Amino acid sequence: MTDTATSAATIRLWAAMQFRDTDAMSAWLRAIGFTEHATHRDEQGTVVHAEWLWPGGGGLMFGAVRPESPLQPAGSGAVYLVTDDPDAVFGAAVAAGASVERAMVDQDYGGRGGSVRDPEGNHWSFGSYQPGADAGA
Repeated sequence: MTDTATSAATIRLWAAMQFRDTDAMSAWLRAIGFTEHATHRDEQGTVVHAEWLWPGGGGLMFGAVRPESPLQPAGSGAVYLVTDDPDAVFGAAVAAGASVERAMVDQDYGGRGGSVRDPEGNHWSFGSYQPGADAGA
């Protein structure tokens, strides 16, 4: 069993997206810190299903635009990623081609966060705010 298989086996919530250019978006996901767990392609090389892991927990499933997919249109997804260093992830996302939607700021409800649109138009927020982090404090 691979390291990613062990991590993937613990994830119970996966965001899902559809991309027009899965190779370009795979490079963008790698640039911001995702790790590939599995990418399945058909005979023509089209990504029909991929599973990528976010450090610290969580996963993203995606595939190429296909008429039968319920995830239409591509570029309409939204994800919030918790990270200890949101400024670094935000900077990596912009350096890899994202456009800034909301600059990085300290949030009134805690933590620090900002938002971008990936090269295909999906909305990504990066923040240090962890819901429930104060529980038990």
